[in-house]
Amino acid sequence: MTTTKYLARLLLALFLVWTGASQAITAKDPQQLTSQYYADHPGKGSHGEYWQPIPIQKYWNPKDFYKPPTSVTGEVTRDQCVACHQSLTPGAYHAWQNSSHAHLDRIRSINNGQDARFYKKEKLAEIESHLVKQGILESGAQLKDVGCIDCHGPVGAQSIRHDKDLVMPDRAKCGTCHVDEFAQAESEKDQEWPQKQWGKGHPSHAVDWAANVETAVWAAMPEREIAQGCDMCHYQQNKCDGCHTRHTFSAAEARKPEACATCHNGVDHNEFENFMLSKHGTVYQTQHDAWNFEAPLKDALTKGNYTAPTCQFCHFEADGEFSHNLVKKVRWAFNPQTTIADNLDHPWFKDRKALWIKTCSNCHSPSFADAYLTAADKGTLSGIKVEQEAKQVVEALYKDGLLTGQKTNRPAPPAPEKDAAGGFFQLFWSKGNNPSYVERVYADMWEHDLIKLYKGLFHVNPGGFTYTEGWSELMRDYAIIMDENTKLREGKSAKLSDAKSAPPERSVLNAFAQDLSNRYVLGGLLMVAGFVLVRKKK
Repeated sequence: MTTTKYLARLLLALFLVWTGASQAITAKDPQQLTSQYYADHPGKGSHGEYWQPIPIQKYWNPKDFYKPPTSVTGEVTRDQCVACHQSLTPGAYHAWQNSSHAHLDRIRSINNGQDARFYKKEKLAEIESHLVKQGILESGAQLKDVGCIDCHGPVGAQSIRHDKDLVMPDRAKCGTCHVDEFAQAESEKDQEWPQKQWGKGHPSHAVDWAANVETAVWAAMPEREIAQGCDMCHYQQNKCDGCHTRHTFSAAEARKPEACATCHNGVDHNEFENFMLSKHGTVYQTQHDAWNFEAPLKDALTKGNYTAPTCQFCHFEADGEFSHNLVKKVRWAFNPQTTIADNLDHPWFKDRKALWIKTCSNCHSPSFADAYLTAADKGTLSGIKVEQEAKQVVEALYKDGLLTGQKTNRPAPPAPEKDAAGGFFQLFWSKGNNPSYVERVYADMWEHDLIKLYKGLFHVNPGGFTYTEGWSELMRDYAIIMDENTKLREGKSAKLSDAKSAPPERSVLNAFAQDLSNRYVLGGLLMVAGFVLVRKKK
């Protein structure tokens, strides 16, 4: 290689390193992160004209709906906030009082490097460094605590106007101090599917509010108190307290499977039940008293003494690194789709399967991990095959106009929703014969049974994907759909048969002639009857 070429390559390498480093620094700049976060936020979404928030929703999306209460006016200090809420909301006060936020000195006093919490000293120093760079903390100064005002007002403020400045903390507010975690969580928005199976960043916690407000039936429902049940999980894009419960905000709590249970349960995403009833969950339930959840996930198997995985250990890890980006290994995502099933041999999907095998190999052999994941893939493919066959039957009934009441009693769903056979909206809206019975069964089949089959397979719950949930339920609903299809189509055939055997329609002239003829015949018969009666009397 010539000297010129060597220098050129060296300069190129240095340029790439420099730009990469620049991008990394930029990605962790709190102001830029915050600006981008608000620029990306969907607010009320594209269906915003169809719904209005109810009061409780200010807590699920404080960015757009929260306004300070006017019950307390004027300036309040840091100490006044604590003293007041100690008596007004003692539950919140004691949760904070028991937290690391209230006692940063406890973190500074950890000197034993073998203490599982030792990493927090470095984390605290990192947070203070970020605050110095933002001009919030003076160089060399240390945080005394993280109090009410730091979260519900400007970080570091000594006082605020309670009725003017009070805020409900959102992701960006937490990101002021927890910059790395904020950046990692927001990086979920960068995920792109190779065949556009999902939109950019979907599905993930980072865009779950967007997914919520962009769902037509959610915006269409007049029952806003029911619809906000979706908000209570689909608000992780807005806040961090879905995992880090206020006002303790305990990292140790957030590392336990129960922290995921509020949202990851039920008929369309029963991950928690599947995990807890798996052998992994059995080990967790019987042995977790000996585990140390103060240890960060990267030390879970050493300092934490874990003897089985948790939700967090598996989903926060990718290629040996742990972060708040939980979608680096996503393959099937929320629900199985044919567009994914048909592309599992694509390098994007194969690379992610390899990452999962590496994760499982923390406890199992790579051979075992590969064998099980392959079996789970094939089991999911079997479920998709059944669901797709049922889908074709239901859509054909809709196309042929054979659904019960389709031509006489099928109101259109409220705007902005559009009518469709077995659509998602039919789980949450019903009027007349919309949905018909067969459609409702199909909606349950694809949104519930198939997903439960898939979730049970990949969370290693055998009863979950065979008998109790999943496959057995798929078979039941498949049988119902096929039975209803036969009944509805045989009903049409019978009507057609009756129509063919019926006499041809008569013209007006023929009808008149036939009626006249019938009258003459009837009159003749009456005359004969009368003549017979007269003869008998004689």
